[in-house]
Amino acid sequence: MTPLLISIQWVLGKLGLPGWGFIASNYYKVLRGLLRIRVRVVGTPVHGRAVLYVSNHVSWSDIVVIGSLAPVAFVAKREVASWPLVGITAKIQRTVFVDRTRRHQTGDAVSQIVERLKGGTSVVLFAEGTSSDGNRVLPFRSALLGSVEDAAAAHQGGADAILIQPIAITYTGQQGMPMRRSQRPLVAWYGDLDFMPHIKRFVGEGVVDAVVSYGPPVPADGTLDRKAMTRKLHEDVRRLMVSALRGRPIPANQPQPVAPSVTVDLVAQEKISA
Repeated sequence: MTPLLISIQWVLGKLGLPGWGFIASNYYKVLRGLLRIRVRVVGTPVHGRAVLYVSNHVSWSDIVVIGSLAPVAFVAKREVASWPLVGITAKIQRTVFVDRTRRHQTGDAVSQIVERLKGGTSVVLFAEGTSSDGNRVLPFRSALLGSVEDAAAAHQGGADAILIQPIAITYTGQQGMPMRRSQRPLVAWYGDLDFMPHIKRFVGEGVVDAVVSYGPPVPADGTLDRKAMTRKLHEDVRRLMVSALRGRPIPANQPQPVAPSVTVDLVAQEKISA
């Protein structure tokens, strides 16, 4: 199916024909079904315009889940471009590749992100810069996120400002049962885990439940400096993830501060789930 997808999208791109987004999102929907991932959406994604989605990152399956909900392009590390089959698929899917070890190349990636957004393609940025164990949100890296915000504010402002919308992806269940803290490495792909053994185990374990939570969008109009924007987005994503882990999602348009006792609450919730 993947070589067929690549061929069709390559032809569409060469001829300048529409249909890229329809094929891309339905491709991910088929993959999601094959992998037996059930998705529940909380909150309201922005419709009718391109958005920069800022998300936490747990696993390779995040791309399948988020990509199945709407046509989007992803920001990925440079090494992905050289992976067999995955690399060419990512290129056809309009992925922006970033070499975080070379700051002078970050500007090129930022320009590509803004270009995608201005061209009507939403972009997903995993702001942690790496994947986590699925039980927490790692600190966001402000450099790339801030550069995108600055560039977007320079290109557009006011009512036409590019929107940034926080997303939290949380894996909450396995085989219809609540997923305990110790079970999330089944889904989480982080550290030195090899890809093929991980995906084999993922498929073998059965149905996985995922929650995708959308927070309130923020205009990239330069009102907040990059550090303040990064802190706000990180807090929004963390709040959404905590709510999903507790099993009591709150409306995405009603942000609530995360209490200092959240760690204790999560542990208690895990004991109840167990």
